[in-house]
Amino acid sequence: MPAEDIHQTVDHLFRHESGKMVSVLSGLLGLQNLETAQDIVQDTLLQAMSTWRFKGLPDNPQAWLYRVARNKAVDYLRREKKFREISPKYSYLLQSEYTLSSTVDQLFLEDGIQDSQLRMIFACCHPSISPESQVAFALKTLCGLSSAEIARSFLTSEETIAKRIYRAKEKIRSERIELELPAVAELPARLNAVLSCLYLLFNEGYNSSHPDQLIREELCHEAMRLGYLLTGQPVTNLPRVQALMALFCFQASRLRARIDDKGHIILLKHQDRSKWYRPLMQKGFGYLESSMSLFEFTPYHIEAAIASMHAVAPSFEKTDWKAILFLYDKLQEMQPGPVVYLNKAIAKAYAIDRQAALEELLQLKGLDNYHLYYTTLGELYFELHDHSKARRYYQKALALTPSRQEQQLLQAKIANCSNAC
Repeated sequence: MPAEDIHQTVDHLFRHESGKMVSVLSGLLGLQNLETAQDIVQDTLLQAMSTWRFKGLPDNPQAWLYRVARNKAVDYLRREKKFREISPKYSYLLQSEYTLSSTVDQLFLEDGIQDSQLRMIFACCHPSISPESQVAFALKTLCGLSSAEIARSFLTSEETIAKRIYRAKEKIRSERIELELPAVAELPARLNAVLSCLYLLFNEGYNSSHPDQLIREELCHEAMRLGYLLTGQPVTNLPRVQALMALFCFQASRLRARIDDKGHIILLKHQDRSKWYRPLMQKGFGYLESSMSLFEFTPYHIEAAIASMHAVAPSFEKTDWKAILFLYDKLQEMQPGPVVYLNKAIAKAYAIDRQAALEELLQLKGLDNYHLYYTTLGELYFELHDHSKARRYYQKALALTPSRQEQQLLQAKIANCSNAC
């Protein structure tokens, strides 16, 4: 197999599996040995790249990675012989050669890996660590996102994210924080940070910052899988979790309609709605109904309700934009921020008046480096027949997006502006 194909396969597996393997190893070794866990996973992936280049891909690359990581973990535990320091939870099992391998084997079973990831995300969301650092630390360490991808989610710089992650690690190290799964009674207090991780993980899958992949379905599926696990536990199966799952279902139901067979972006207004996956939409409505509560109403409820309005609309033109605008008003009251304001202005453009929405957007601060802000300005100017200004803002957006598919779309829009002039 060509080296480039091997590299792409390992890169895909790294993004999809490394967080799970780090979670298992961190649970085994203790998060004070997080860097050791990351080193084992990194070494496993480097070995995969080297071995597969000469021997070809194994029948089950994922199982190969787990087996090699498992063997490296066993070798490390045998070599260190500091079982009580490494893993108090498993120390009595790891001191015996008879139980050492079987204990690690059990942890590396597929279900164990999946459960370990959710457990370790809860563990990372320790109250001694600031909420923003909790989320950045978990996304980087356990969900496989890069600092650049996390920075894009927070609309901040890579340097800022790196500092947050460093502060989280230093807090753990300096205060000797034992990052273990909290007691059942403590789970609800950490749930909001966990949900923020899943929300941002899904968003990175839905509209990826990866240059060659606008959509990374495996990240969407992973966020949904972890959310589904939360609905299976009474202590975490709260209305906010149901609402987030509703939002995931509505958004995921449209994934296959967002890209054509040549890999080009299809905007919402041009999507073939017959390609929207109706069974997943129905699950979304089920979760949304289950989320309704007199005692809890969250931004996830509002975002899910907005997504449901798109789901029931027979066409873009017949969407109930006034209802969506009302919902964005409520979301802005509950969770003010420039991205919410941007989406509210888009709804206002279609519900009331494009010129009024444009004037509001021109006053908006905080999105100077956000390409979708300039794309929206370009779109509104184009619809108002000011093609010169539309082209100018499309060009600003083009300079800010790393996505080749978005670049292709923006170049087409710029050409349309030139043709219309």
